[in-house]
Amino acid sequence: MTTPWYKRISEGLTKSRERLEGQINIILNRGPDVDEEFWTDLEDALITSDMGVLAVTETVQRLRDAAARLALPDASAVIDHLAEELAREVDIVGGQDPLDLSPVVVLVVGVNGTGKTTTVGKLAREAVDNGRSVLLGSGDTYRAAAVEQLEIWARRAGVPMIGRARGADPASVAFDTVNAANDKRPDLTLIDTAGRLHTSPDLMRELQKVHRVTVRESEAPVRVVLVMDATTGQNGLVQAREFNAALDLDAIILTKLDGTAKGGIAVAAARELATPIIRIGVGEGADDLKPFVAMEYARALIGKG
Repeated sequence: MTTPWYKRISEGLTKSRERLEGQINIILNRGPDVDEEFWTDLEDALITSDMGVLAVTETVQRLRDAAARLALPDASAVIDHLAEELAREVDIVGGQDPLDLSPVVVLVVGVNGTGKTTTVGKLAREAVDNGRSVLLGSGDTYRAAAVEQLEIWARRAGVPMIGRARGADPASVAFDTVNAANDKRPDLTLIDTAGRLHTSPDLMRELQKVHRVTVRESEAPVRVVLVMDATTGQNGLVQAREFNAALDLDAIILTKLDGTAKGGIAVAAARELATPIIRIGVGEGADDLKPFVAMEYARALIGKG
């Protein structure tokens, strides 16, 4: 039985699913035989959905093993088993959802345009709806109207926000926010940071400074969450590797899955970065950011609801 959220994921992944289904149908229309040509074509189909060579190679190998172990009779039966193996590929990563900790301070990072500030606002609302206390820090002191944008989300969620004037040192905002958190003891403290290109050493060093200040001052554990734009595909993965090297990411939030035909990037991101995906966004609405469930995602991507 499908859940409302599964239906929403399925709708959001329409572009990705239609592209992958089209390629899989071509494979199935060739006939029922599970031969080397079948496996090669399946690998190619999965790679074109941006799952990444590593994840695809491991998934297909496990699918081969399962086909032999379970005596799957034909190509259609193998495809029916594909969603399970894709979900397993993501779940191998494991890891704790930082947003489940209490208390916790979460630095939200990423490149320009991924939707960090909106994501922070949605996470705040989700936490409040679940009965948790929240504090926000507006560390994006460069982008015009970033503080105002987060203030709107803070008002919607009914939570306090710490901020400074545009152009202020982001590390000073982190300092103020963490010390306020030490005093107020909220369950969840979310610190928005300025978007920055992974190719800018100066900006990445500044972000590392923000992280050092946060860790030094915070009495609660500090975690780093990357917001990644799914529409950027493998380019986004390159960016994510640089952020991971600089900050040692604890989790990924994948936004804009509804805007891409390469929704397999979720598999590549989790597997190649060895970092769990904790939320996915499939729309602009406040309720369109939800916990990532590997099997629901895999079934929506393959079209096996």
